[in-house]
Amino acid sequence: MKKEVTLAMSQKQINRYHVIMNSLEGKVTVAQAATSMGISERQVIRLRNGVKKEGAAFLIHGNTNRSPSHAVKDDTKARIVSLYCEEKYHGANFLHFSELLAEHEGIQLSESAIGKILKATGIESPKKRRRFKPHRRRKRKKQEGLLVQMDATPYEWFGGDKQFALHGGIDDATGHITGLYMTENECLQGYFETVRQTIVNGGGVPVGIYADRHTIFRSPVADKLTIEDQLAGKRANDTQFGRAIKELGINLIAARSPQARGRIERLWQTLQSRLVIELRVHNINTVHDANAFFVNYIPKFNEQFGVEPEDVEKAYVPTLLDLSLILCVKETRIVDNGGVFSFYGRSWKVICGDIPGKTKIEVIASASRGMIVLHKGKILEILPYIKPKKTKLPPKERKKIIPSDDHCWRREKPAIPLYSSDLVYSEVYEMLNDIFLAKYA
Repeated sequence: MKKEVTLAMSQKQINRYHVIMNSLEGKVTVAQAATSMGISERQVIRLRNGVKKEGAAFLIHGNTNRSPSHAVKDDTKARIVSLYCEEKYHGANFLHFSELLAEHEGIQLSESAIGKILKATGIESPKKRRRFKPHRRRKRKKQEGLLVQMDATPYEWFGGDKQFALHGGIDDATGHITGLYMTENECLQGYFETVRQTIVNGGGVPVGIYADRHTIFRSPVADKLTIEDQLAGKRANDTQFGRAIKELGINLIAARSPQARGRIERLWQTLQSRLVIELRVHNINTVHDANAFFVNYIPKFNEQFGVEPEDVEKAYVPTLLDLSLILCVKETRIVDNGGVFSFYGRSWKVICGDIPGKTKIEVIASASRGMIVLHKGKILEILPYIKPKKTKLPPKERKKIIPSDDHCWRREKPAIPLYSSDLVYSEVYEMLNDIFLAKYA
């Protein structure tokens, strides 16, 4: 019994049906039918037998208008679109969104599948692939630790209008994040903490640091020195960061353009796209919580985006130096006879050690150790000191002197008129005229 044809046939299937019917009616041979349809004779015989039993419905594939077993269900598609429209995931690129769905929602789908679902509803990815630029990039360093690019970027990491500065470093050879630290503004402490994380995470001191020409890294006076001053031996004083880098033996390179530090700039683009969503998903909205979150986020990021270096041997130099005594503000001061010195507008007193007056000491302000003093390699403790206020003596009462009656101040002084009152204007004029003629005639 033949099946009723309830599905629409394609044009190709209609053409095959006519050829098979002509073959059944003897108008064409099996070989001719195979040649016209581009199939084998055995396939033609199979189609002839099927059409005899079931009619034209045999030429329609059995899975027509059926959804595949591995197809995404409609309720799953609706849930994906609904989750993306929520504030928690909104704005994530499709790759990052697929990772978040797998981690937090239990939806295991590829980026392309999620992209098709979202694009079908009119949602486009906020981060599209940029157009290829035909320029040559600088080749990566061969070893990890040869060069670390360092910078900071202000951004609305927690949403809203307030910006926070994220300090970071990236290894040039592997693309690994060496350190991340967030503060309210770009500052010296942010870079000190980034260097400390770089040394701790890398297992040693990097060979070089590539940074911009910010005054934290380089003194502004350095650009004002002429060639004659440099030949005469004049040098600009190092900044606190430059001094610390010299003590660690790191070569500091100052870039002249953002394009020269392309890897750190591209890192900021990636973090501004992904880190904002990650902080929102984990309900992080303070700088303290963000810095604690970076401890686990950095290894996860490096595992996903890092590359293998050309030489697997690391170039980090092991060190036994006390980083708290190097990555700090360090200046020289002179104590007075009471062991008191001034530091940034505040007075401090050395409470241990007999230090004579006029002695030079090194004052260290460290985020981890606070304020300490170094003298001849020894650490001295100090305490805040409030100088006693100077008491002002009351003004002396002045004795009122009254001159006597015959004092010269009391004598009448004779008036000296400029002109005699007996002379009128015309007479004075004639007198002056006579004097002029007598002198210059």
